[in-house]
Amino acid sequence: MFSHLPSLQLLLLNSNSFTVIRDDAFAGLFHLEYLFIEGNKIETISRNAFRGLRDLTHLSLANNHIKALPRDVFSDLDSLIELDLRGNKFECDCKAKWLYLWLKMTNSTVSDVLCIGPPEYQEKKLNDVTSFDYECTTTDFVVHQTLPYQSVSVDTFNSKNDVYVAIAQPSMENCMVLEWDHIEMNFRSYDNITGQSIVGCKAILIDDQVFVVVAQLFGGSHIYKYDESWTKFVKFQDIEVSRISKPNDIELFQIEDETFFVIADSSKAGLSTVYKWNSKGFYSYQSLHEWFRDTDAEFVDIDGKSHLILSSRSQVPIILQWNKSSKKFVPHGDIPNMEDVLAVKSFRMQNTLYLSLTRFIGDSRVMRWNNKQFVEIQALPSRGAMTLQPFSFKDNHYLALGSDYTFSQIYQWDKEKQLFKKFKEIYVQAPRSFTAVSTDRRDFFFASSFKGKTKIFEHIIVDLSL
Repeated sequence: MFSHLPSLQLLLLNSNSFTVIRDDAFAGLFHLEYLFIEGNKIETISRNAFRGLRDLTHLSLANNHIKALPRDVFSDLDSLIELDLRGNKFECDCKAKWLYLWLKMTNSTVSDVLCIGPPEYQEKKLNDVTSFDYECTTTDFVVHQTLPYQSVSVDTFNSKNDVYVAIAQPSMENCMVLEWDHIEMNFRSYDNITGQSIVGCKAILIDDQVFVVVAQLFGGSHIYKYDESWTKFVKFQDIEVSRISKPNDIELFQIEDETFFVIADSSKAGLSTVYKWNSKGFYSYQSLHEWFRDTDAEFVDIDGKSHLILSSRSQVPIILQWNKSSKKFVPHGDIPNMEDVLAVKSFRMQNTLYLSLTRFIGDSRVMRWNNKQFVEIQALPSRGAMTLQPFSFKDNHYLALGSDYTFSQIYQWDKEKQLFKKFKEIYVQAPRSFTAVSTDRRDFFFASSFKGKTKIFEHIIVDLSL
């Protein structure tokens, strides 16, 4: 448009009806120093509108209808001395964050930038905006890696500054141990513990030793230990078949510096049993109760006291409390009106204790401890759910609700409403567990699949101001 006027130094485009300034609108005007585009109806300016105007010293966009400017729209204006934006009302939201930062850094003289919104900043100056950081980032989960096998449980542990993941794969009869590869930036195979119908792999770290409890539906359950000289896991001890007949969950915990784990047994013939470490091995320490087809065990610190919550197919979840004198768990209460709970998980937000209770039919629940009992704060529709898993990355708190019939849901905690709200749908075939795994700088989320591929999602921060 102006290519035949390369020596032009002043250009006035005032009081017209322009609504848009497109990319390279002033191409060829290499020596332009003064550009006045005032009193038009400009709403949109393209990112590269002022490209090439390296000699421009004065730019006026006064008295237009500009509410936002694209990021780095002034990046080519190396010689800019004065910028006039008066008579425009800006949306001082995330899209203005770059302009806010640019105003603080630029050597140019810039007129006041007035805000029309959000409501709390109306008629204020952009310079006075205070709360960009929180509003201008959101989070997302993106697929990072797909593992070409089915799985039912995932456990993570750290050893010697490395991050490991143990995955139970019943169809391949493996407990696969993966290691985070700092160079390739993915999870790679590290070791493989073979067995029969493995349904759980739980790592236990005692001093410098790494053990893995391998729970099996057939052939008994076993404990493996990492052997430095063999650089692999070798069998360390067996767990009595008479006690554990159909393991459903393994939970690790410590009381008064003693290490325990409990296996929830889901058969009528089985006994949910607590095992204790005695410096040489693990031995059965306490049978909790029989005939109840326990589906899950969760260790919870309630008001400074140690408790176990057992969920079951045949009764409401029961709460056992650790008795300091007998050093055993004793019945303490239950969670009423919650039949047929498949899993119980505990989590904390702002020092408040919560439970998530998974149900396959009906609604799964979120409950809060109110210093006397657990009270329901939210019901989540959960047809076909085998797991409702809480997890957190820094100040972001989530619940992952699996579904065998449809998409699985990730919910995010809304601090203002004090409730979980739907955040993202993910597709995983027959999910059986969700597990948060953090490496040195990155956060991941493993979704095990009973009928498809195991997926690893990465939790990322998204800058909305870009």
